[in-house]
Amino acid sequence: MNRRTFFSILCAVAIAAMIGAYFIVIRSNVANLPAGADEGPSPILPAPTRTFIPTVNIAPARAWPAGTKPIAASGLMVTAYASGLVHPRWLYVLPNGDVLVAETDAPSRPQEFKGIRGMVSRVVQGWAGAGVPSPNRITLLRDNGGGVVSKYVFLTGLNSPFGMSLVGNDLYVANTDAIVRFTYVESTNQITDPGIKVADLPAGPINHHWTKNLIASQDGSKLYATVGSNSNVGENGIDKEEDRAAILEIDRATGNRRVFASGLRNPNGMDWEPETGILWTVVNERDELGSDLVPDYLTSVKDGRFYGWPYSYYGQHVDPRVSDNRQMVAKAIVPDYAVGNHTAALGLIFNRGSLFPQEYRHGAFIGEHGSWNRRPLSGYKVIFVPFADGRPSGQPRDVLTGFLDKEGHALGRPVGVVIDKRGALLVADDVGNTVWRVSPAPNADNLTR
Repeated sequence: MNRRTFFSILCAVAIAAMIGAYFIVIRSNVANLPAGADEGPSPILPAPTRTFIPTVNIAPARAWPAGTKPIAASGLMVTAYASGLVHPRWLYVLPNGDVLVAETDAPSRPQEFKGIRGMVSRVVQGWAGAGVPSPNRITLLRDNGGGVVSKYVFLTGLNSPFGMSLVGNDLYVANTDAIVRFTYVESTNQITDPGIKVADLPAGPINHHWTKNLIASQDGSKLYATVGSNSNVGENGIDKEEDRAAILEIDRATGNRRVFASGLRNPNGMDWEPETGILWTVVNERDELGSDLVPDYLTSVKDGRFYGWPYSYYGQHVDPRVSDNRQMVAKAIVPDYAVGNHTAALGLIFNRGSLFPQEYRHGAFIGEHGSWNRRPLSGYKVIFVPFADGRPSGQPRDVLTGFLDKEGHALGRPVGVVIDKRGALLVADDVGNTVWRVSPAPNADNLTR
């Protein structure tokens, strides 16, 4: 046996041992909090649980079996609005009712998966249904009535696109590395011009959290872009986190940008609360402190405020893995509302319509992509957080479940959520390759199961 062969075998054994160790840890780090204790305005935050190897508990991705679909809450029904898509993650509704779908996945990240740990992470992502080649396109869905929805290839040649926003005739798309502007003509089926870059966004060879969402200010003068951290808790170096773990404000006219709010580990969904006009976001918090920490959250976003990452979590709870920075910890503010540990809350939309029953009239729908590092699994559903007087009011309610089968496989994973022109809820399912439509059931005897 030559040295090269011996070294290859040694590496394979080491990788197998690492993977085996991961699954030993799965059994040893189980959540102990009672159900619901990690949700609401005052979640329970136990002491951190640290292990050399983090908990990994994957729901392997499987397609929906023929004739199956998610389960809607009592009084609601769900139908497949559009199927046969390729990794649909984000949605945007145009004024004429057409729906844009970003079919996308991560870009090439040559420094993201280094070493044995990185190789294991890549395998884990594959099991979860991520890591597929990015389609790099936006598809247009047009409802022709009678349950017929046409699909058109709307934009191609993009770079891991995610957020979209229309201001007048200017359509803005957030690629993973830049915001690009296109001219939009109402009811067009396709845009073929290459677009104009408005502003760069943090990317690079690591690009740990690659998704960049986008929303316009209510007067249309500014754009706000979410940029997740380049690590879990700064382990790649704070110098790699410039303008990350933040929401950036971009001037539409000049392309100049500034940090609007920081310390947000991985913000994604954004929307303006209808009564107060305040910006809200959902945030994925840090990993590897155990199954009972740290809750993802929904929070209002205030100009110039700091939300703790990486130095502290949920206000001023110091992360023991990060170098002491008392000045930054002292500035950290507490989020408004926890949505559960490791639920991977991504989508966010406030309900402004009247189609849904009264209990869903005032509040926010949230798409929870689902955990990969918690036992038992969490998320894998769409929830509704009721609001009163511009603030969360009460416990979250399940709206759409059934994304996990009895064996713990993920038949789907919800991501982006929007309200369509008729007031129904659309949900992008990137594992099920479907956009689901949730609406009131015709009567109590016709509930979707």
